[in-house]
Amino acid sequence: MDGNGNRATVSPIPGRARLDPRRRLALAVLCAATFIIILDGSIVFVAVPSMAKDLALTPSAVQWVLSSYLLSFGGLLLLGGRIADLLGRRRMFVVGAALLAVSSLLCGLAWSAEVLIAARVAEGFAAAIMTPTALSILMTTFAEGHERNKALGVWSSAAGIGGTIGSLLGGPLTTGPGWGWIFFVNIPVAVLVVVLSPLVLRESYDRERARTFDLAGALTSTAALVGLVYLIVDAPQAGWRSGRTIGLGAVVLVLLAGFVLVERRSAAPLLPLRYLRSKGFVGGNLVMLAVGMAVHGGMGVVMTQYAQVVLGYSAVQYGLMFAVMTVLTVLGSTLAGGPLVNRFGTRPVTVAGLVLIGFSCLSLTGISARGSFVDDMLFGMLLFGPGLGAAFVAGSIAGLAGVPADDAGMASGVNTAAFHIGGALGIAILTTVAASAATGPDPAAAMTAGFRTAFAVAIAFAVAGVLAALFLLGKPRKSATVTAITGKAGRKAA
Repeated sequence: MDGNGNRATVSPIPGRARLDPRRRLALAVLCAATFIIILDGSIVFVAVPSMAKDLALTPSAVQWVLSSYLLSFGGLLLLGGRIADLLGRRRMFVVGAALLAVSSLLCGLAWSAEVLIAARVAEGFAAAIMTPTALSILMTTFAEGHERNKALGVWSSAAGIGGTIGSLLGGPLTTGPGWGWIFFVNIPVAVLVVVLSPLVLRESYDRERARTFDLAGALTSTAALVGLVYLIVDAPQAGWRSGRTIGLGAVVLVLLAGFVLVERRSAAPLLPLRYLRSKGFVGGNLVMLAVGMAVHGGMGVVMTQYAQVVLGYSAVQYGLMFAVMTVLTVLGSTLAGGPLVNRFGTRPVTVAGLVLIGFSCLSLTGISARGSFVDDMLFGMLLFGPGLGAAFVAGSIAGLAGVPADDAGMASGVNTAAFHIGGALGIAILTTVAASAATGPDPAAAMTAGFRTAFAVAIAFAVAGVLAALFLLGKPRKSATVTAITGKAGRKAA
């Protein structure tokens, strides 16, 4: 329903209709939200040494400062998206933004490791509410097709800009006013989102839909996702073959099986299993998983370590270098969300983007311990940027196509969770591979050898994404499969 009590549905709108000013403002607010969430996730890495020194953090505490955010964010995404479907997307979006402002303040003022870790958990929960809610609001605001594709391109570009600004601001803020300011910068934007959202965003949820909350599904899915993310984060330290890792993996499998059983019997399931029969829904989310593995593990960790630890570039210098890739990511997102997907469909655009990512990783297998940005990194970034933008947007479009407005939050939560869980998995795999392959008497040469091996493994992530796209994706306008699957539920809601 919107603010006037009308049912919130996505009605067909002519493909190239001009957006009215209110919807342009709505898109700007949604972009501001994703910008600050991505910035918050990227800016913290630069400040870790200063935080560790000021708060006397142990290596374990440092790991938890980073992992606690990832656990709460990745583990609660599906729950956050479904809550928005039931309680109102705009309402929960505002709640998430307010929680982000408060938790960021607590992070910046933290006086102990315990306070900082608890505040980071709250930040992750805020992001788990805001991210799928923002995406579901975008789905219900912009009609499927050219209009939504273009909006998704702009929304994805805001995320890329947030990552770049985070890399650029982290160093100066940490060395200047102090590490607390990497969290304080979130507050003005979060407050602005809280103030503007009621003015430019329409409320959307089905008031006639039963407010039945799938508590058993929420508990099993959240526990399974948190357990999976924890396993991924903890396995490199505990060992992939350790009893703890194997035992936790067994628990996660049991929880996932329990979730499926609960969803099959639930009258109002958290994730209607009929969506798993949609090739587009499954394929789009598998693509997002593969893209997350490549970008977080490859460019997010391995490339950063190579540039700063091996080649000796400062955080600010690397931020400027990384901006080259981000500009091309924005370009790839814009083109994919505009003319490319609308002309060629999601499958060829996704495949092209993943092929660029694969060739980027292939080129980076040749990095040298005595290399430089121009000789060793630039070409890989020039390929990775547009590939990431195109694959991310096309995968999102495919995973969300045909989903009715009533399930927009759920679908957005799954889509976002796939990307971030893929990121956690990619980081765990590639850091483990890099450490295992780092052999030799010269530390720089040994680390570089490990990084080359990690980039070679990252090629497999791109290949897996290509296979998912080839076998499961079609053109976005051919979304009758999902529509037919969800039609019965839609008629019941009507």
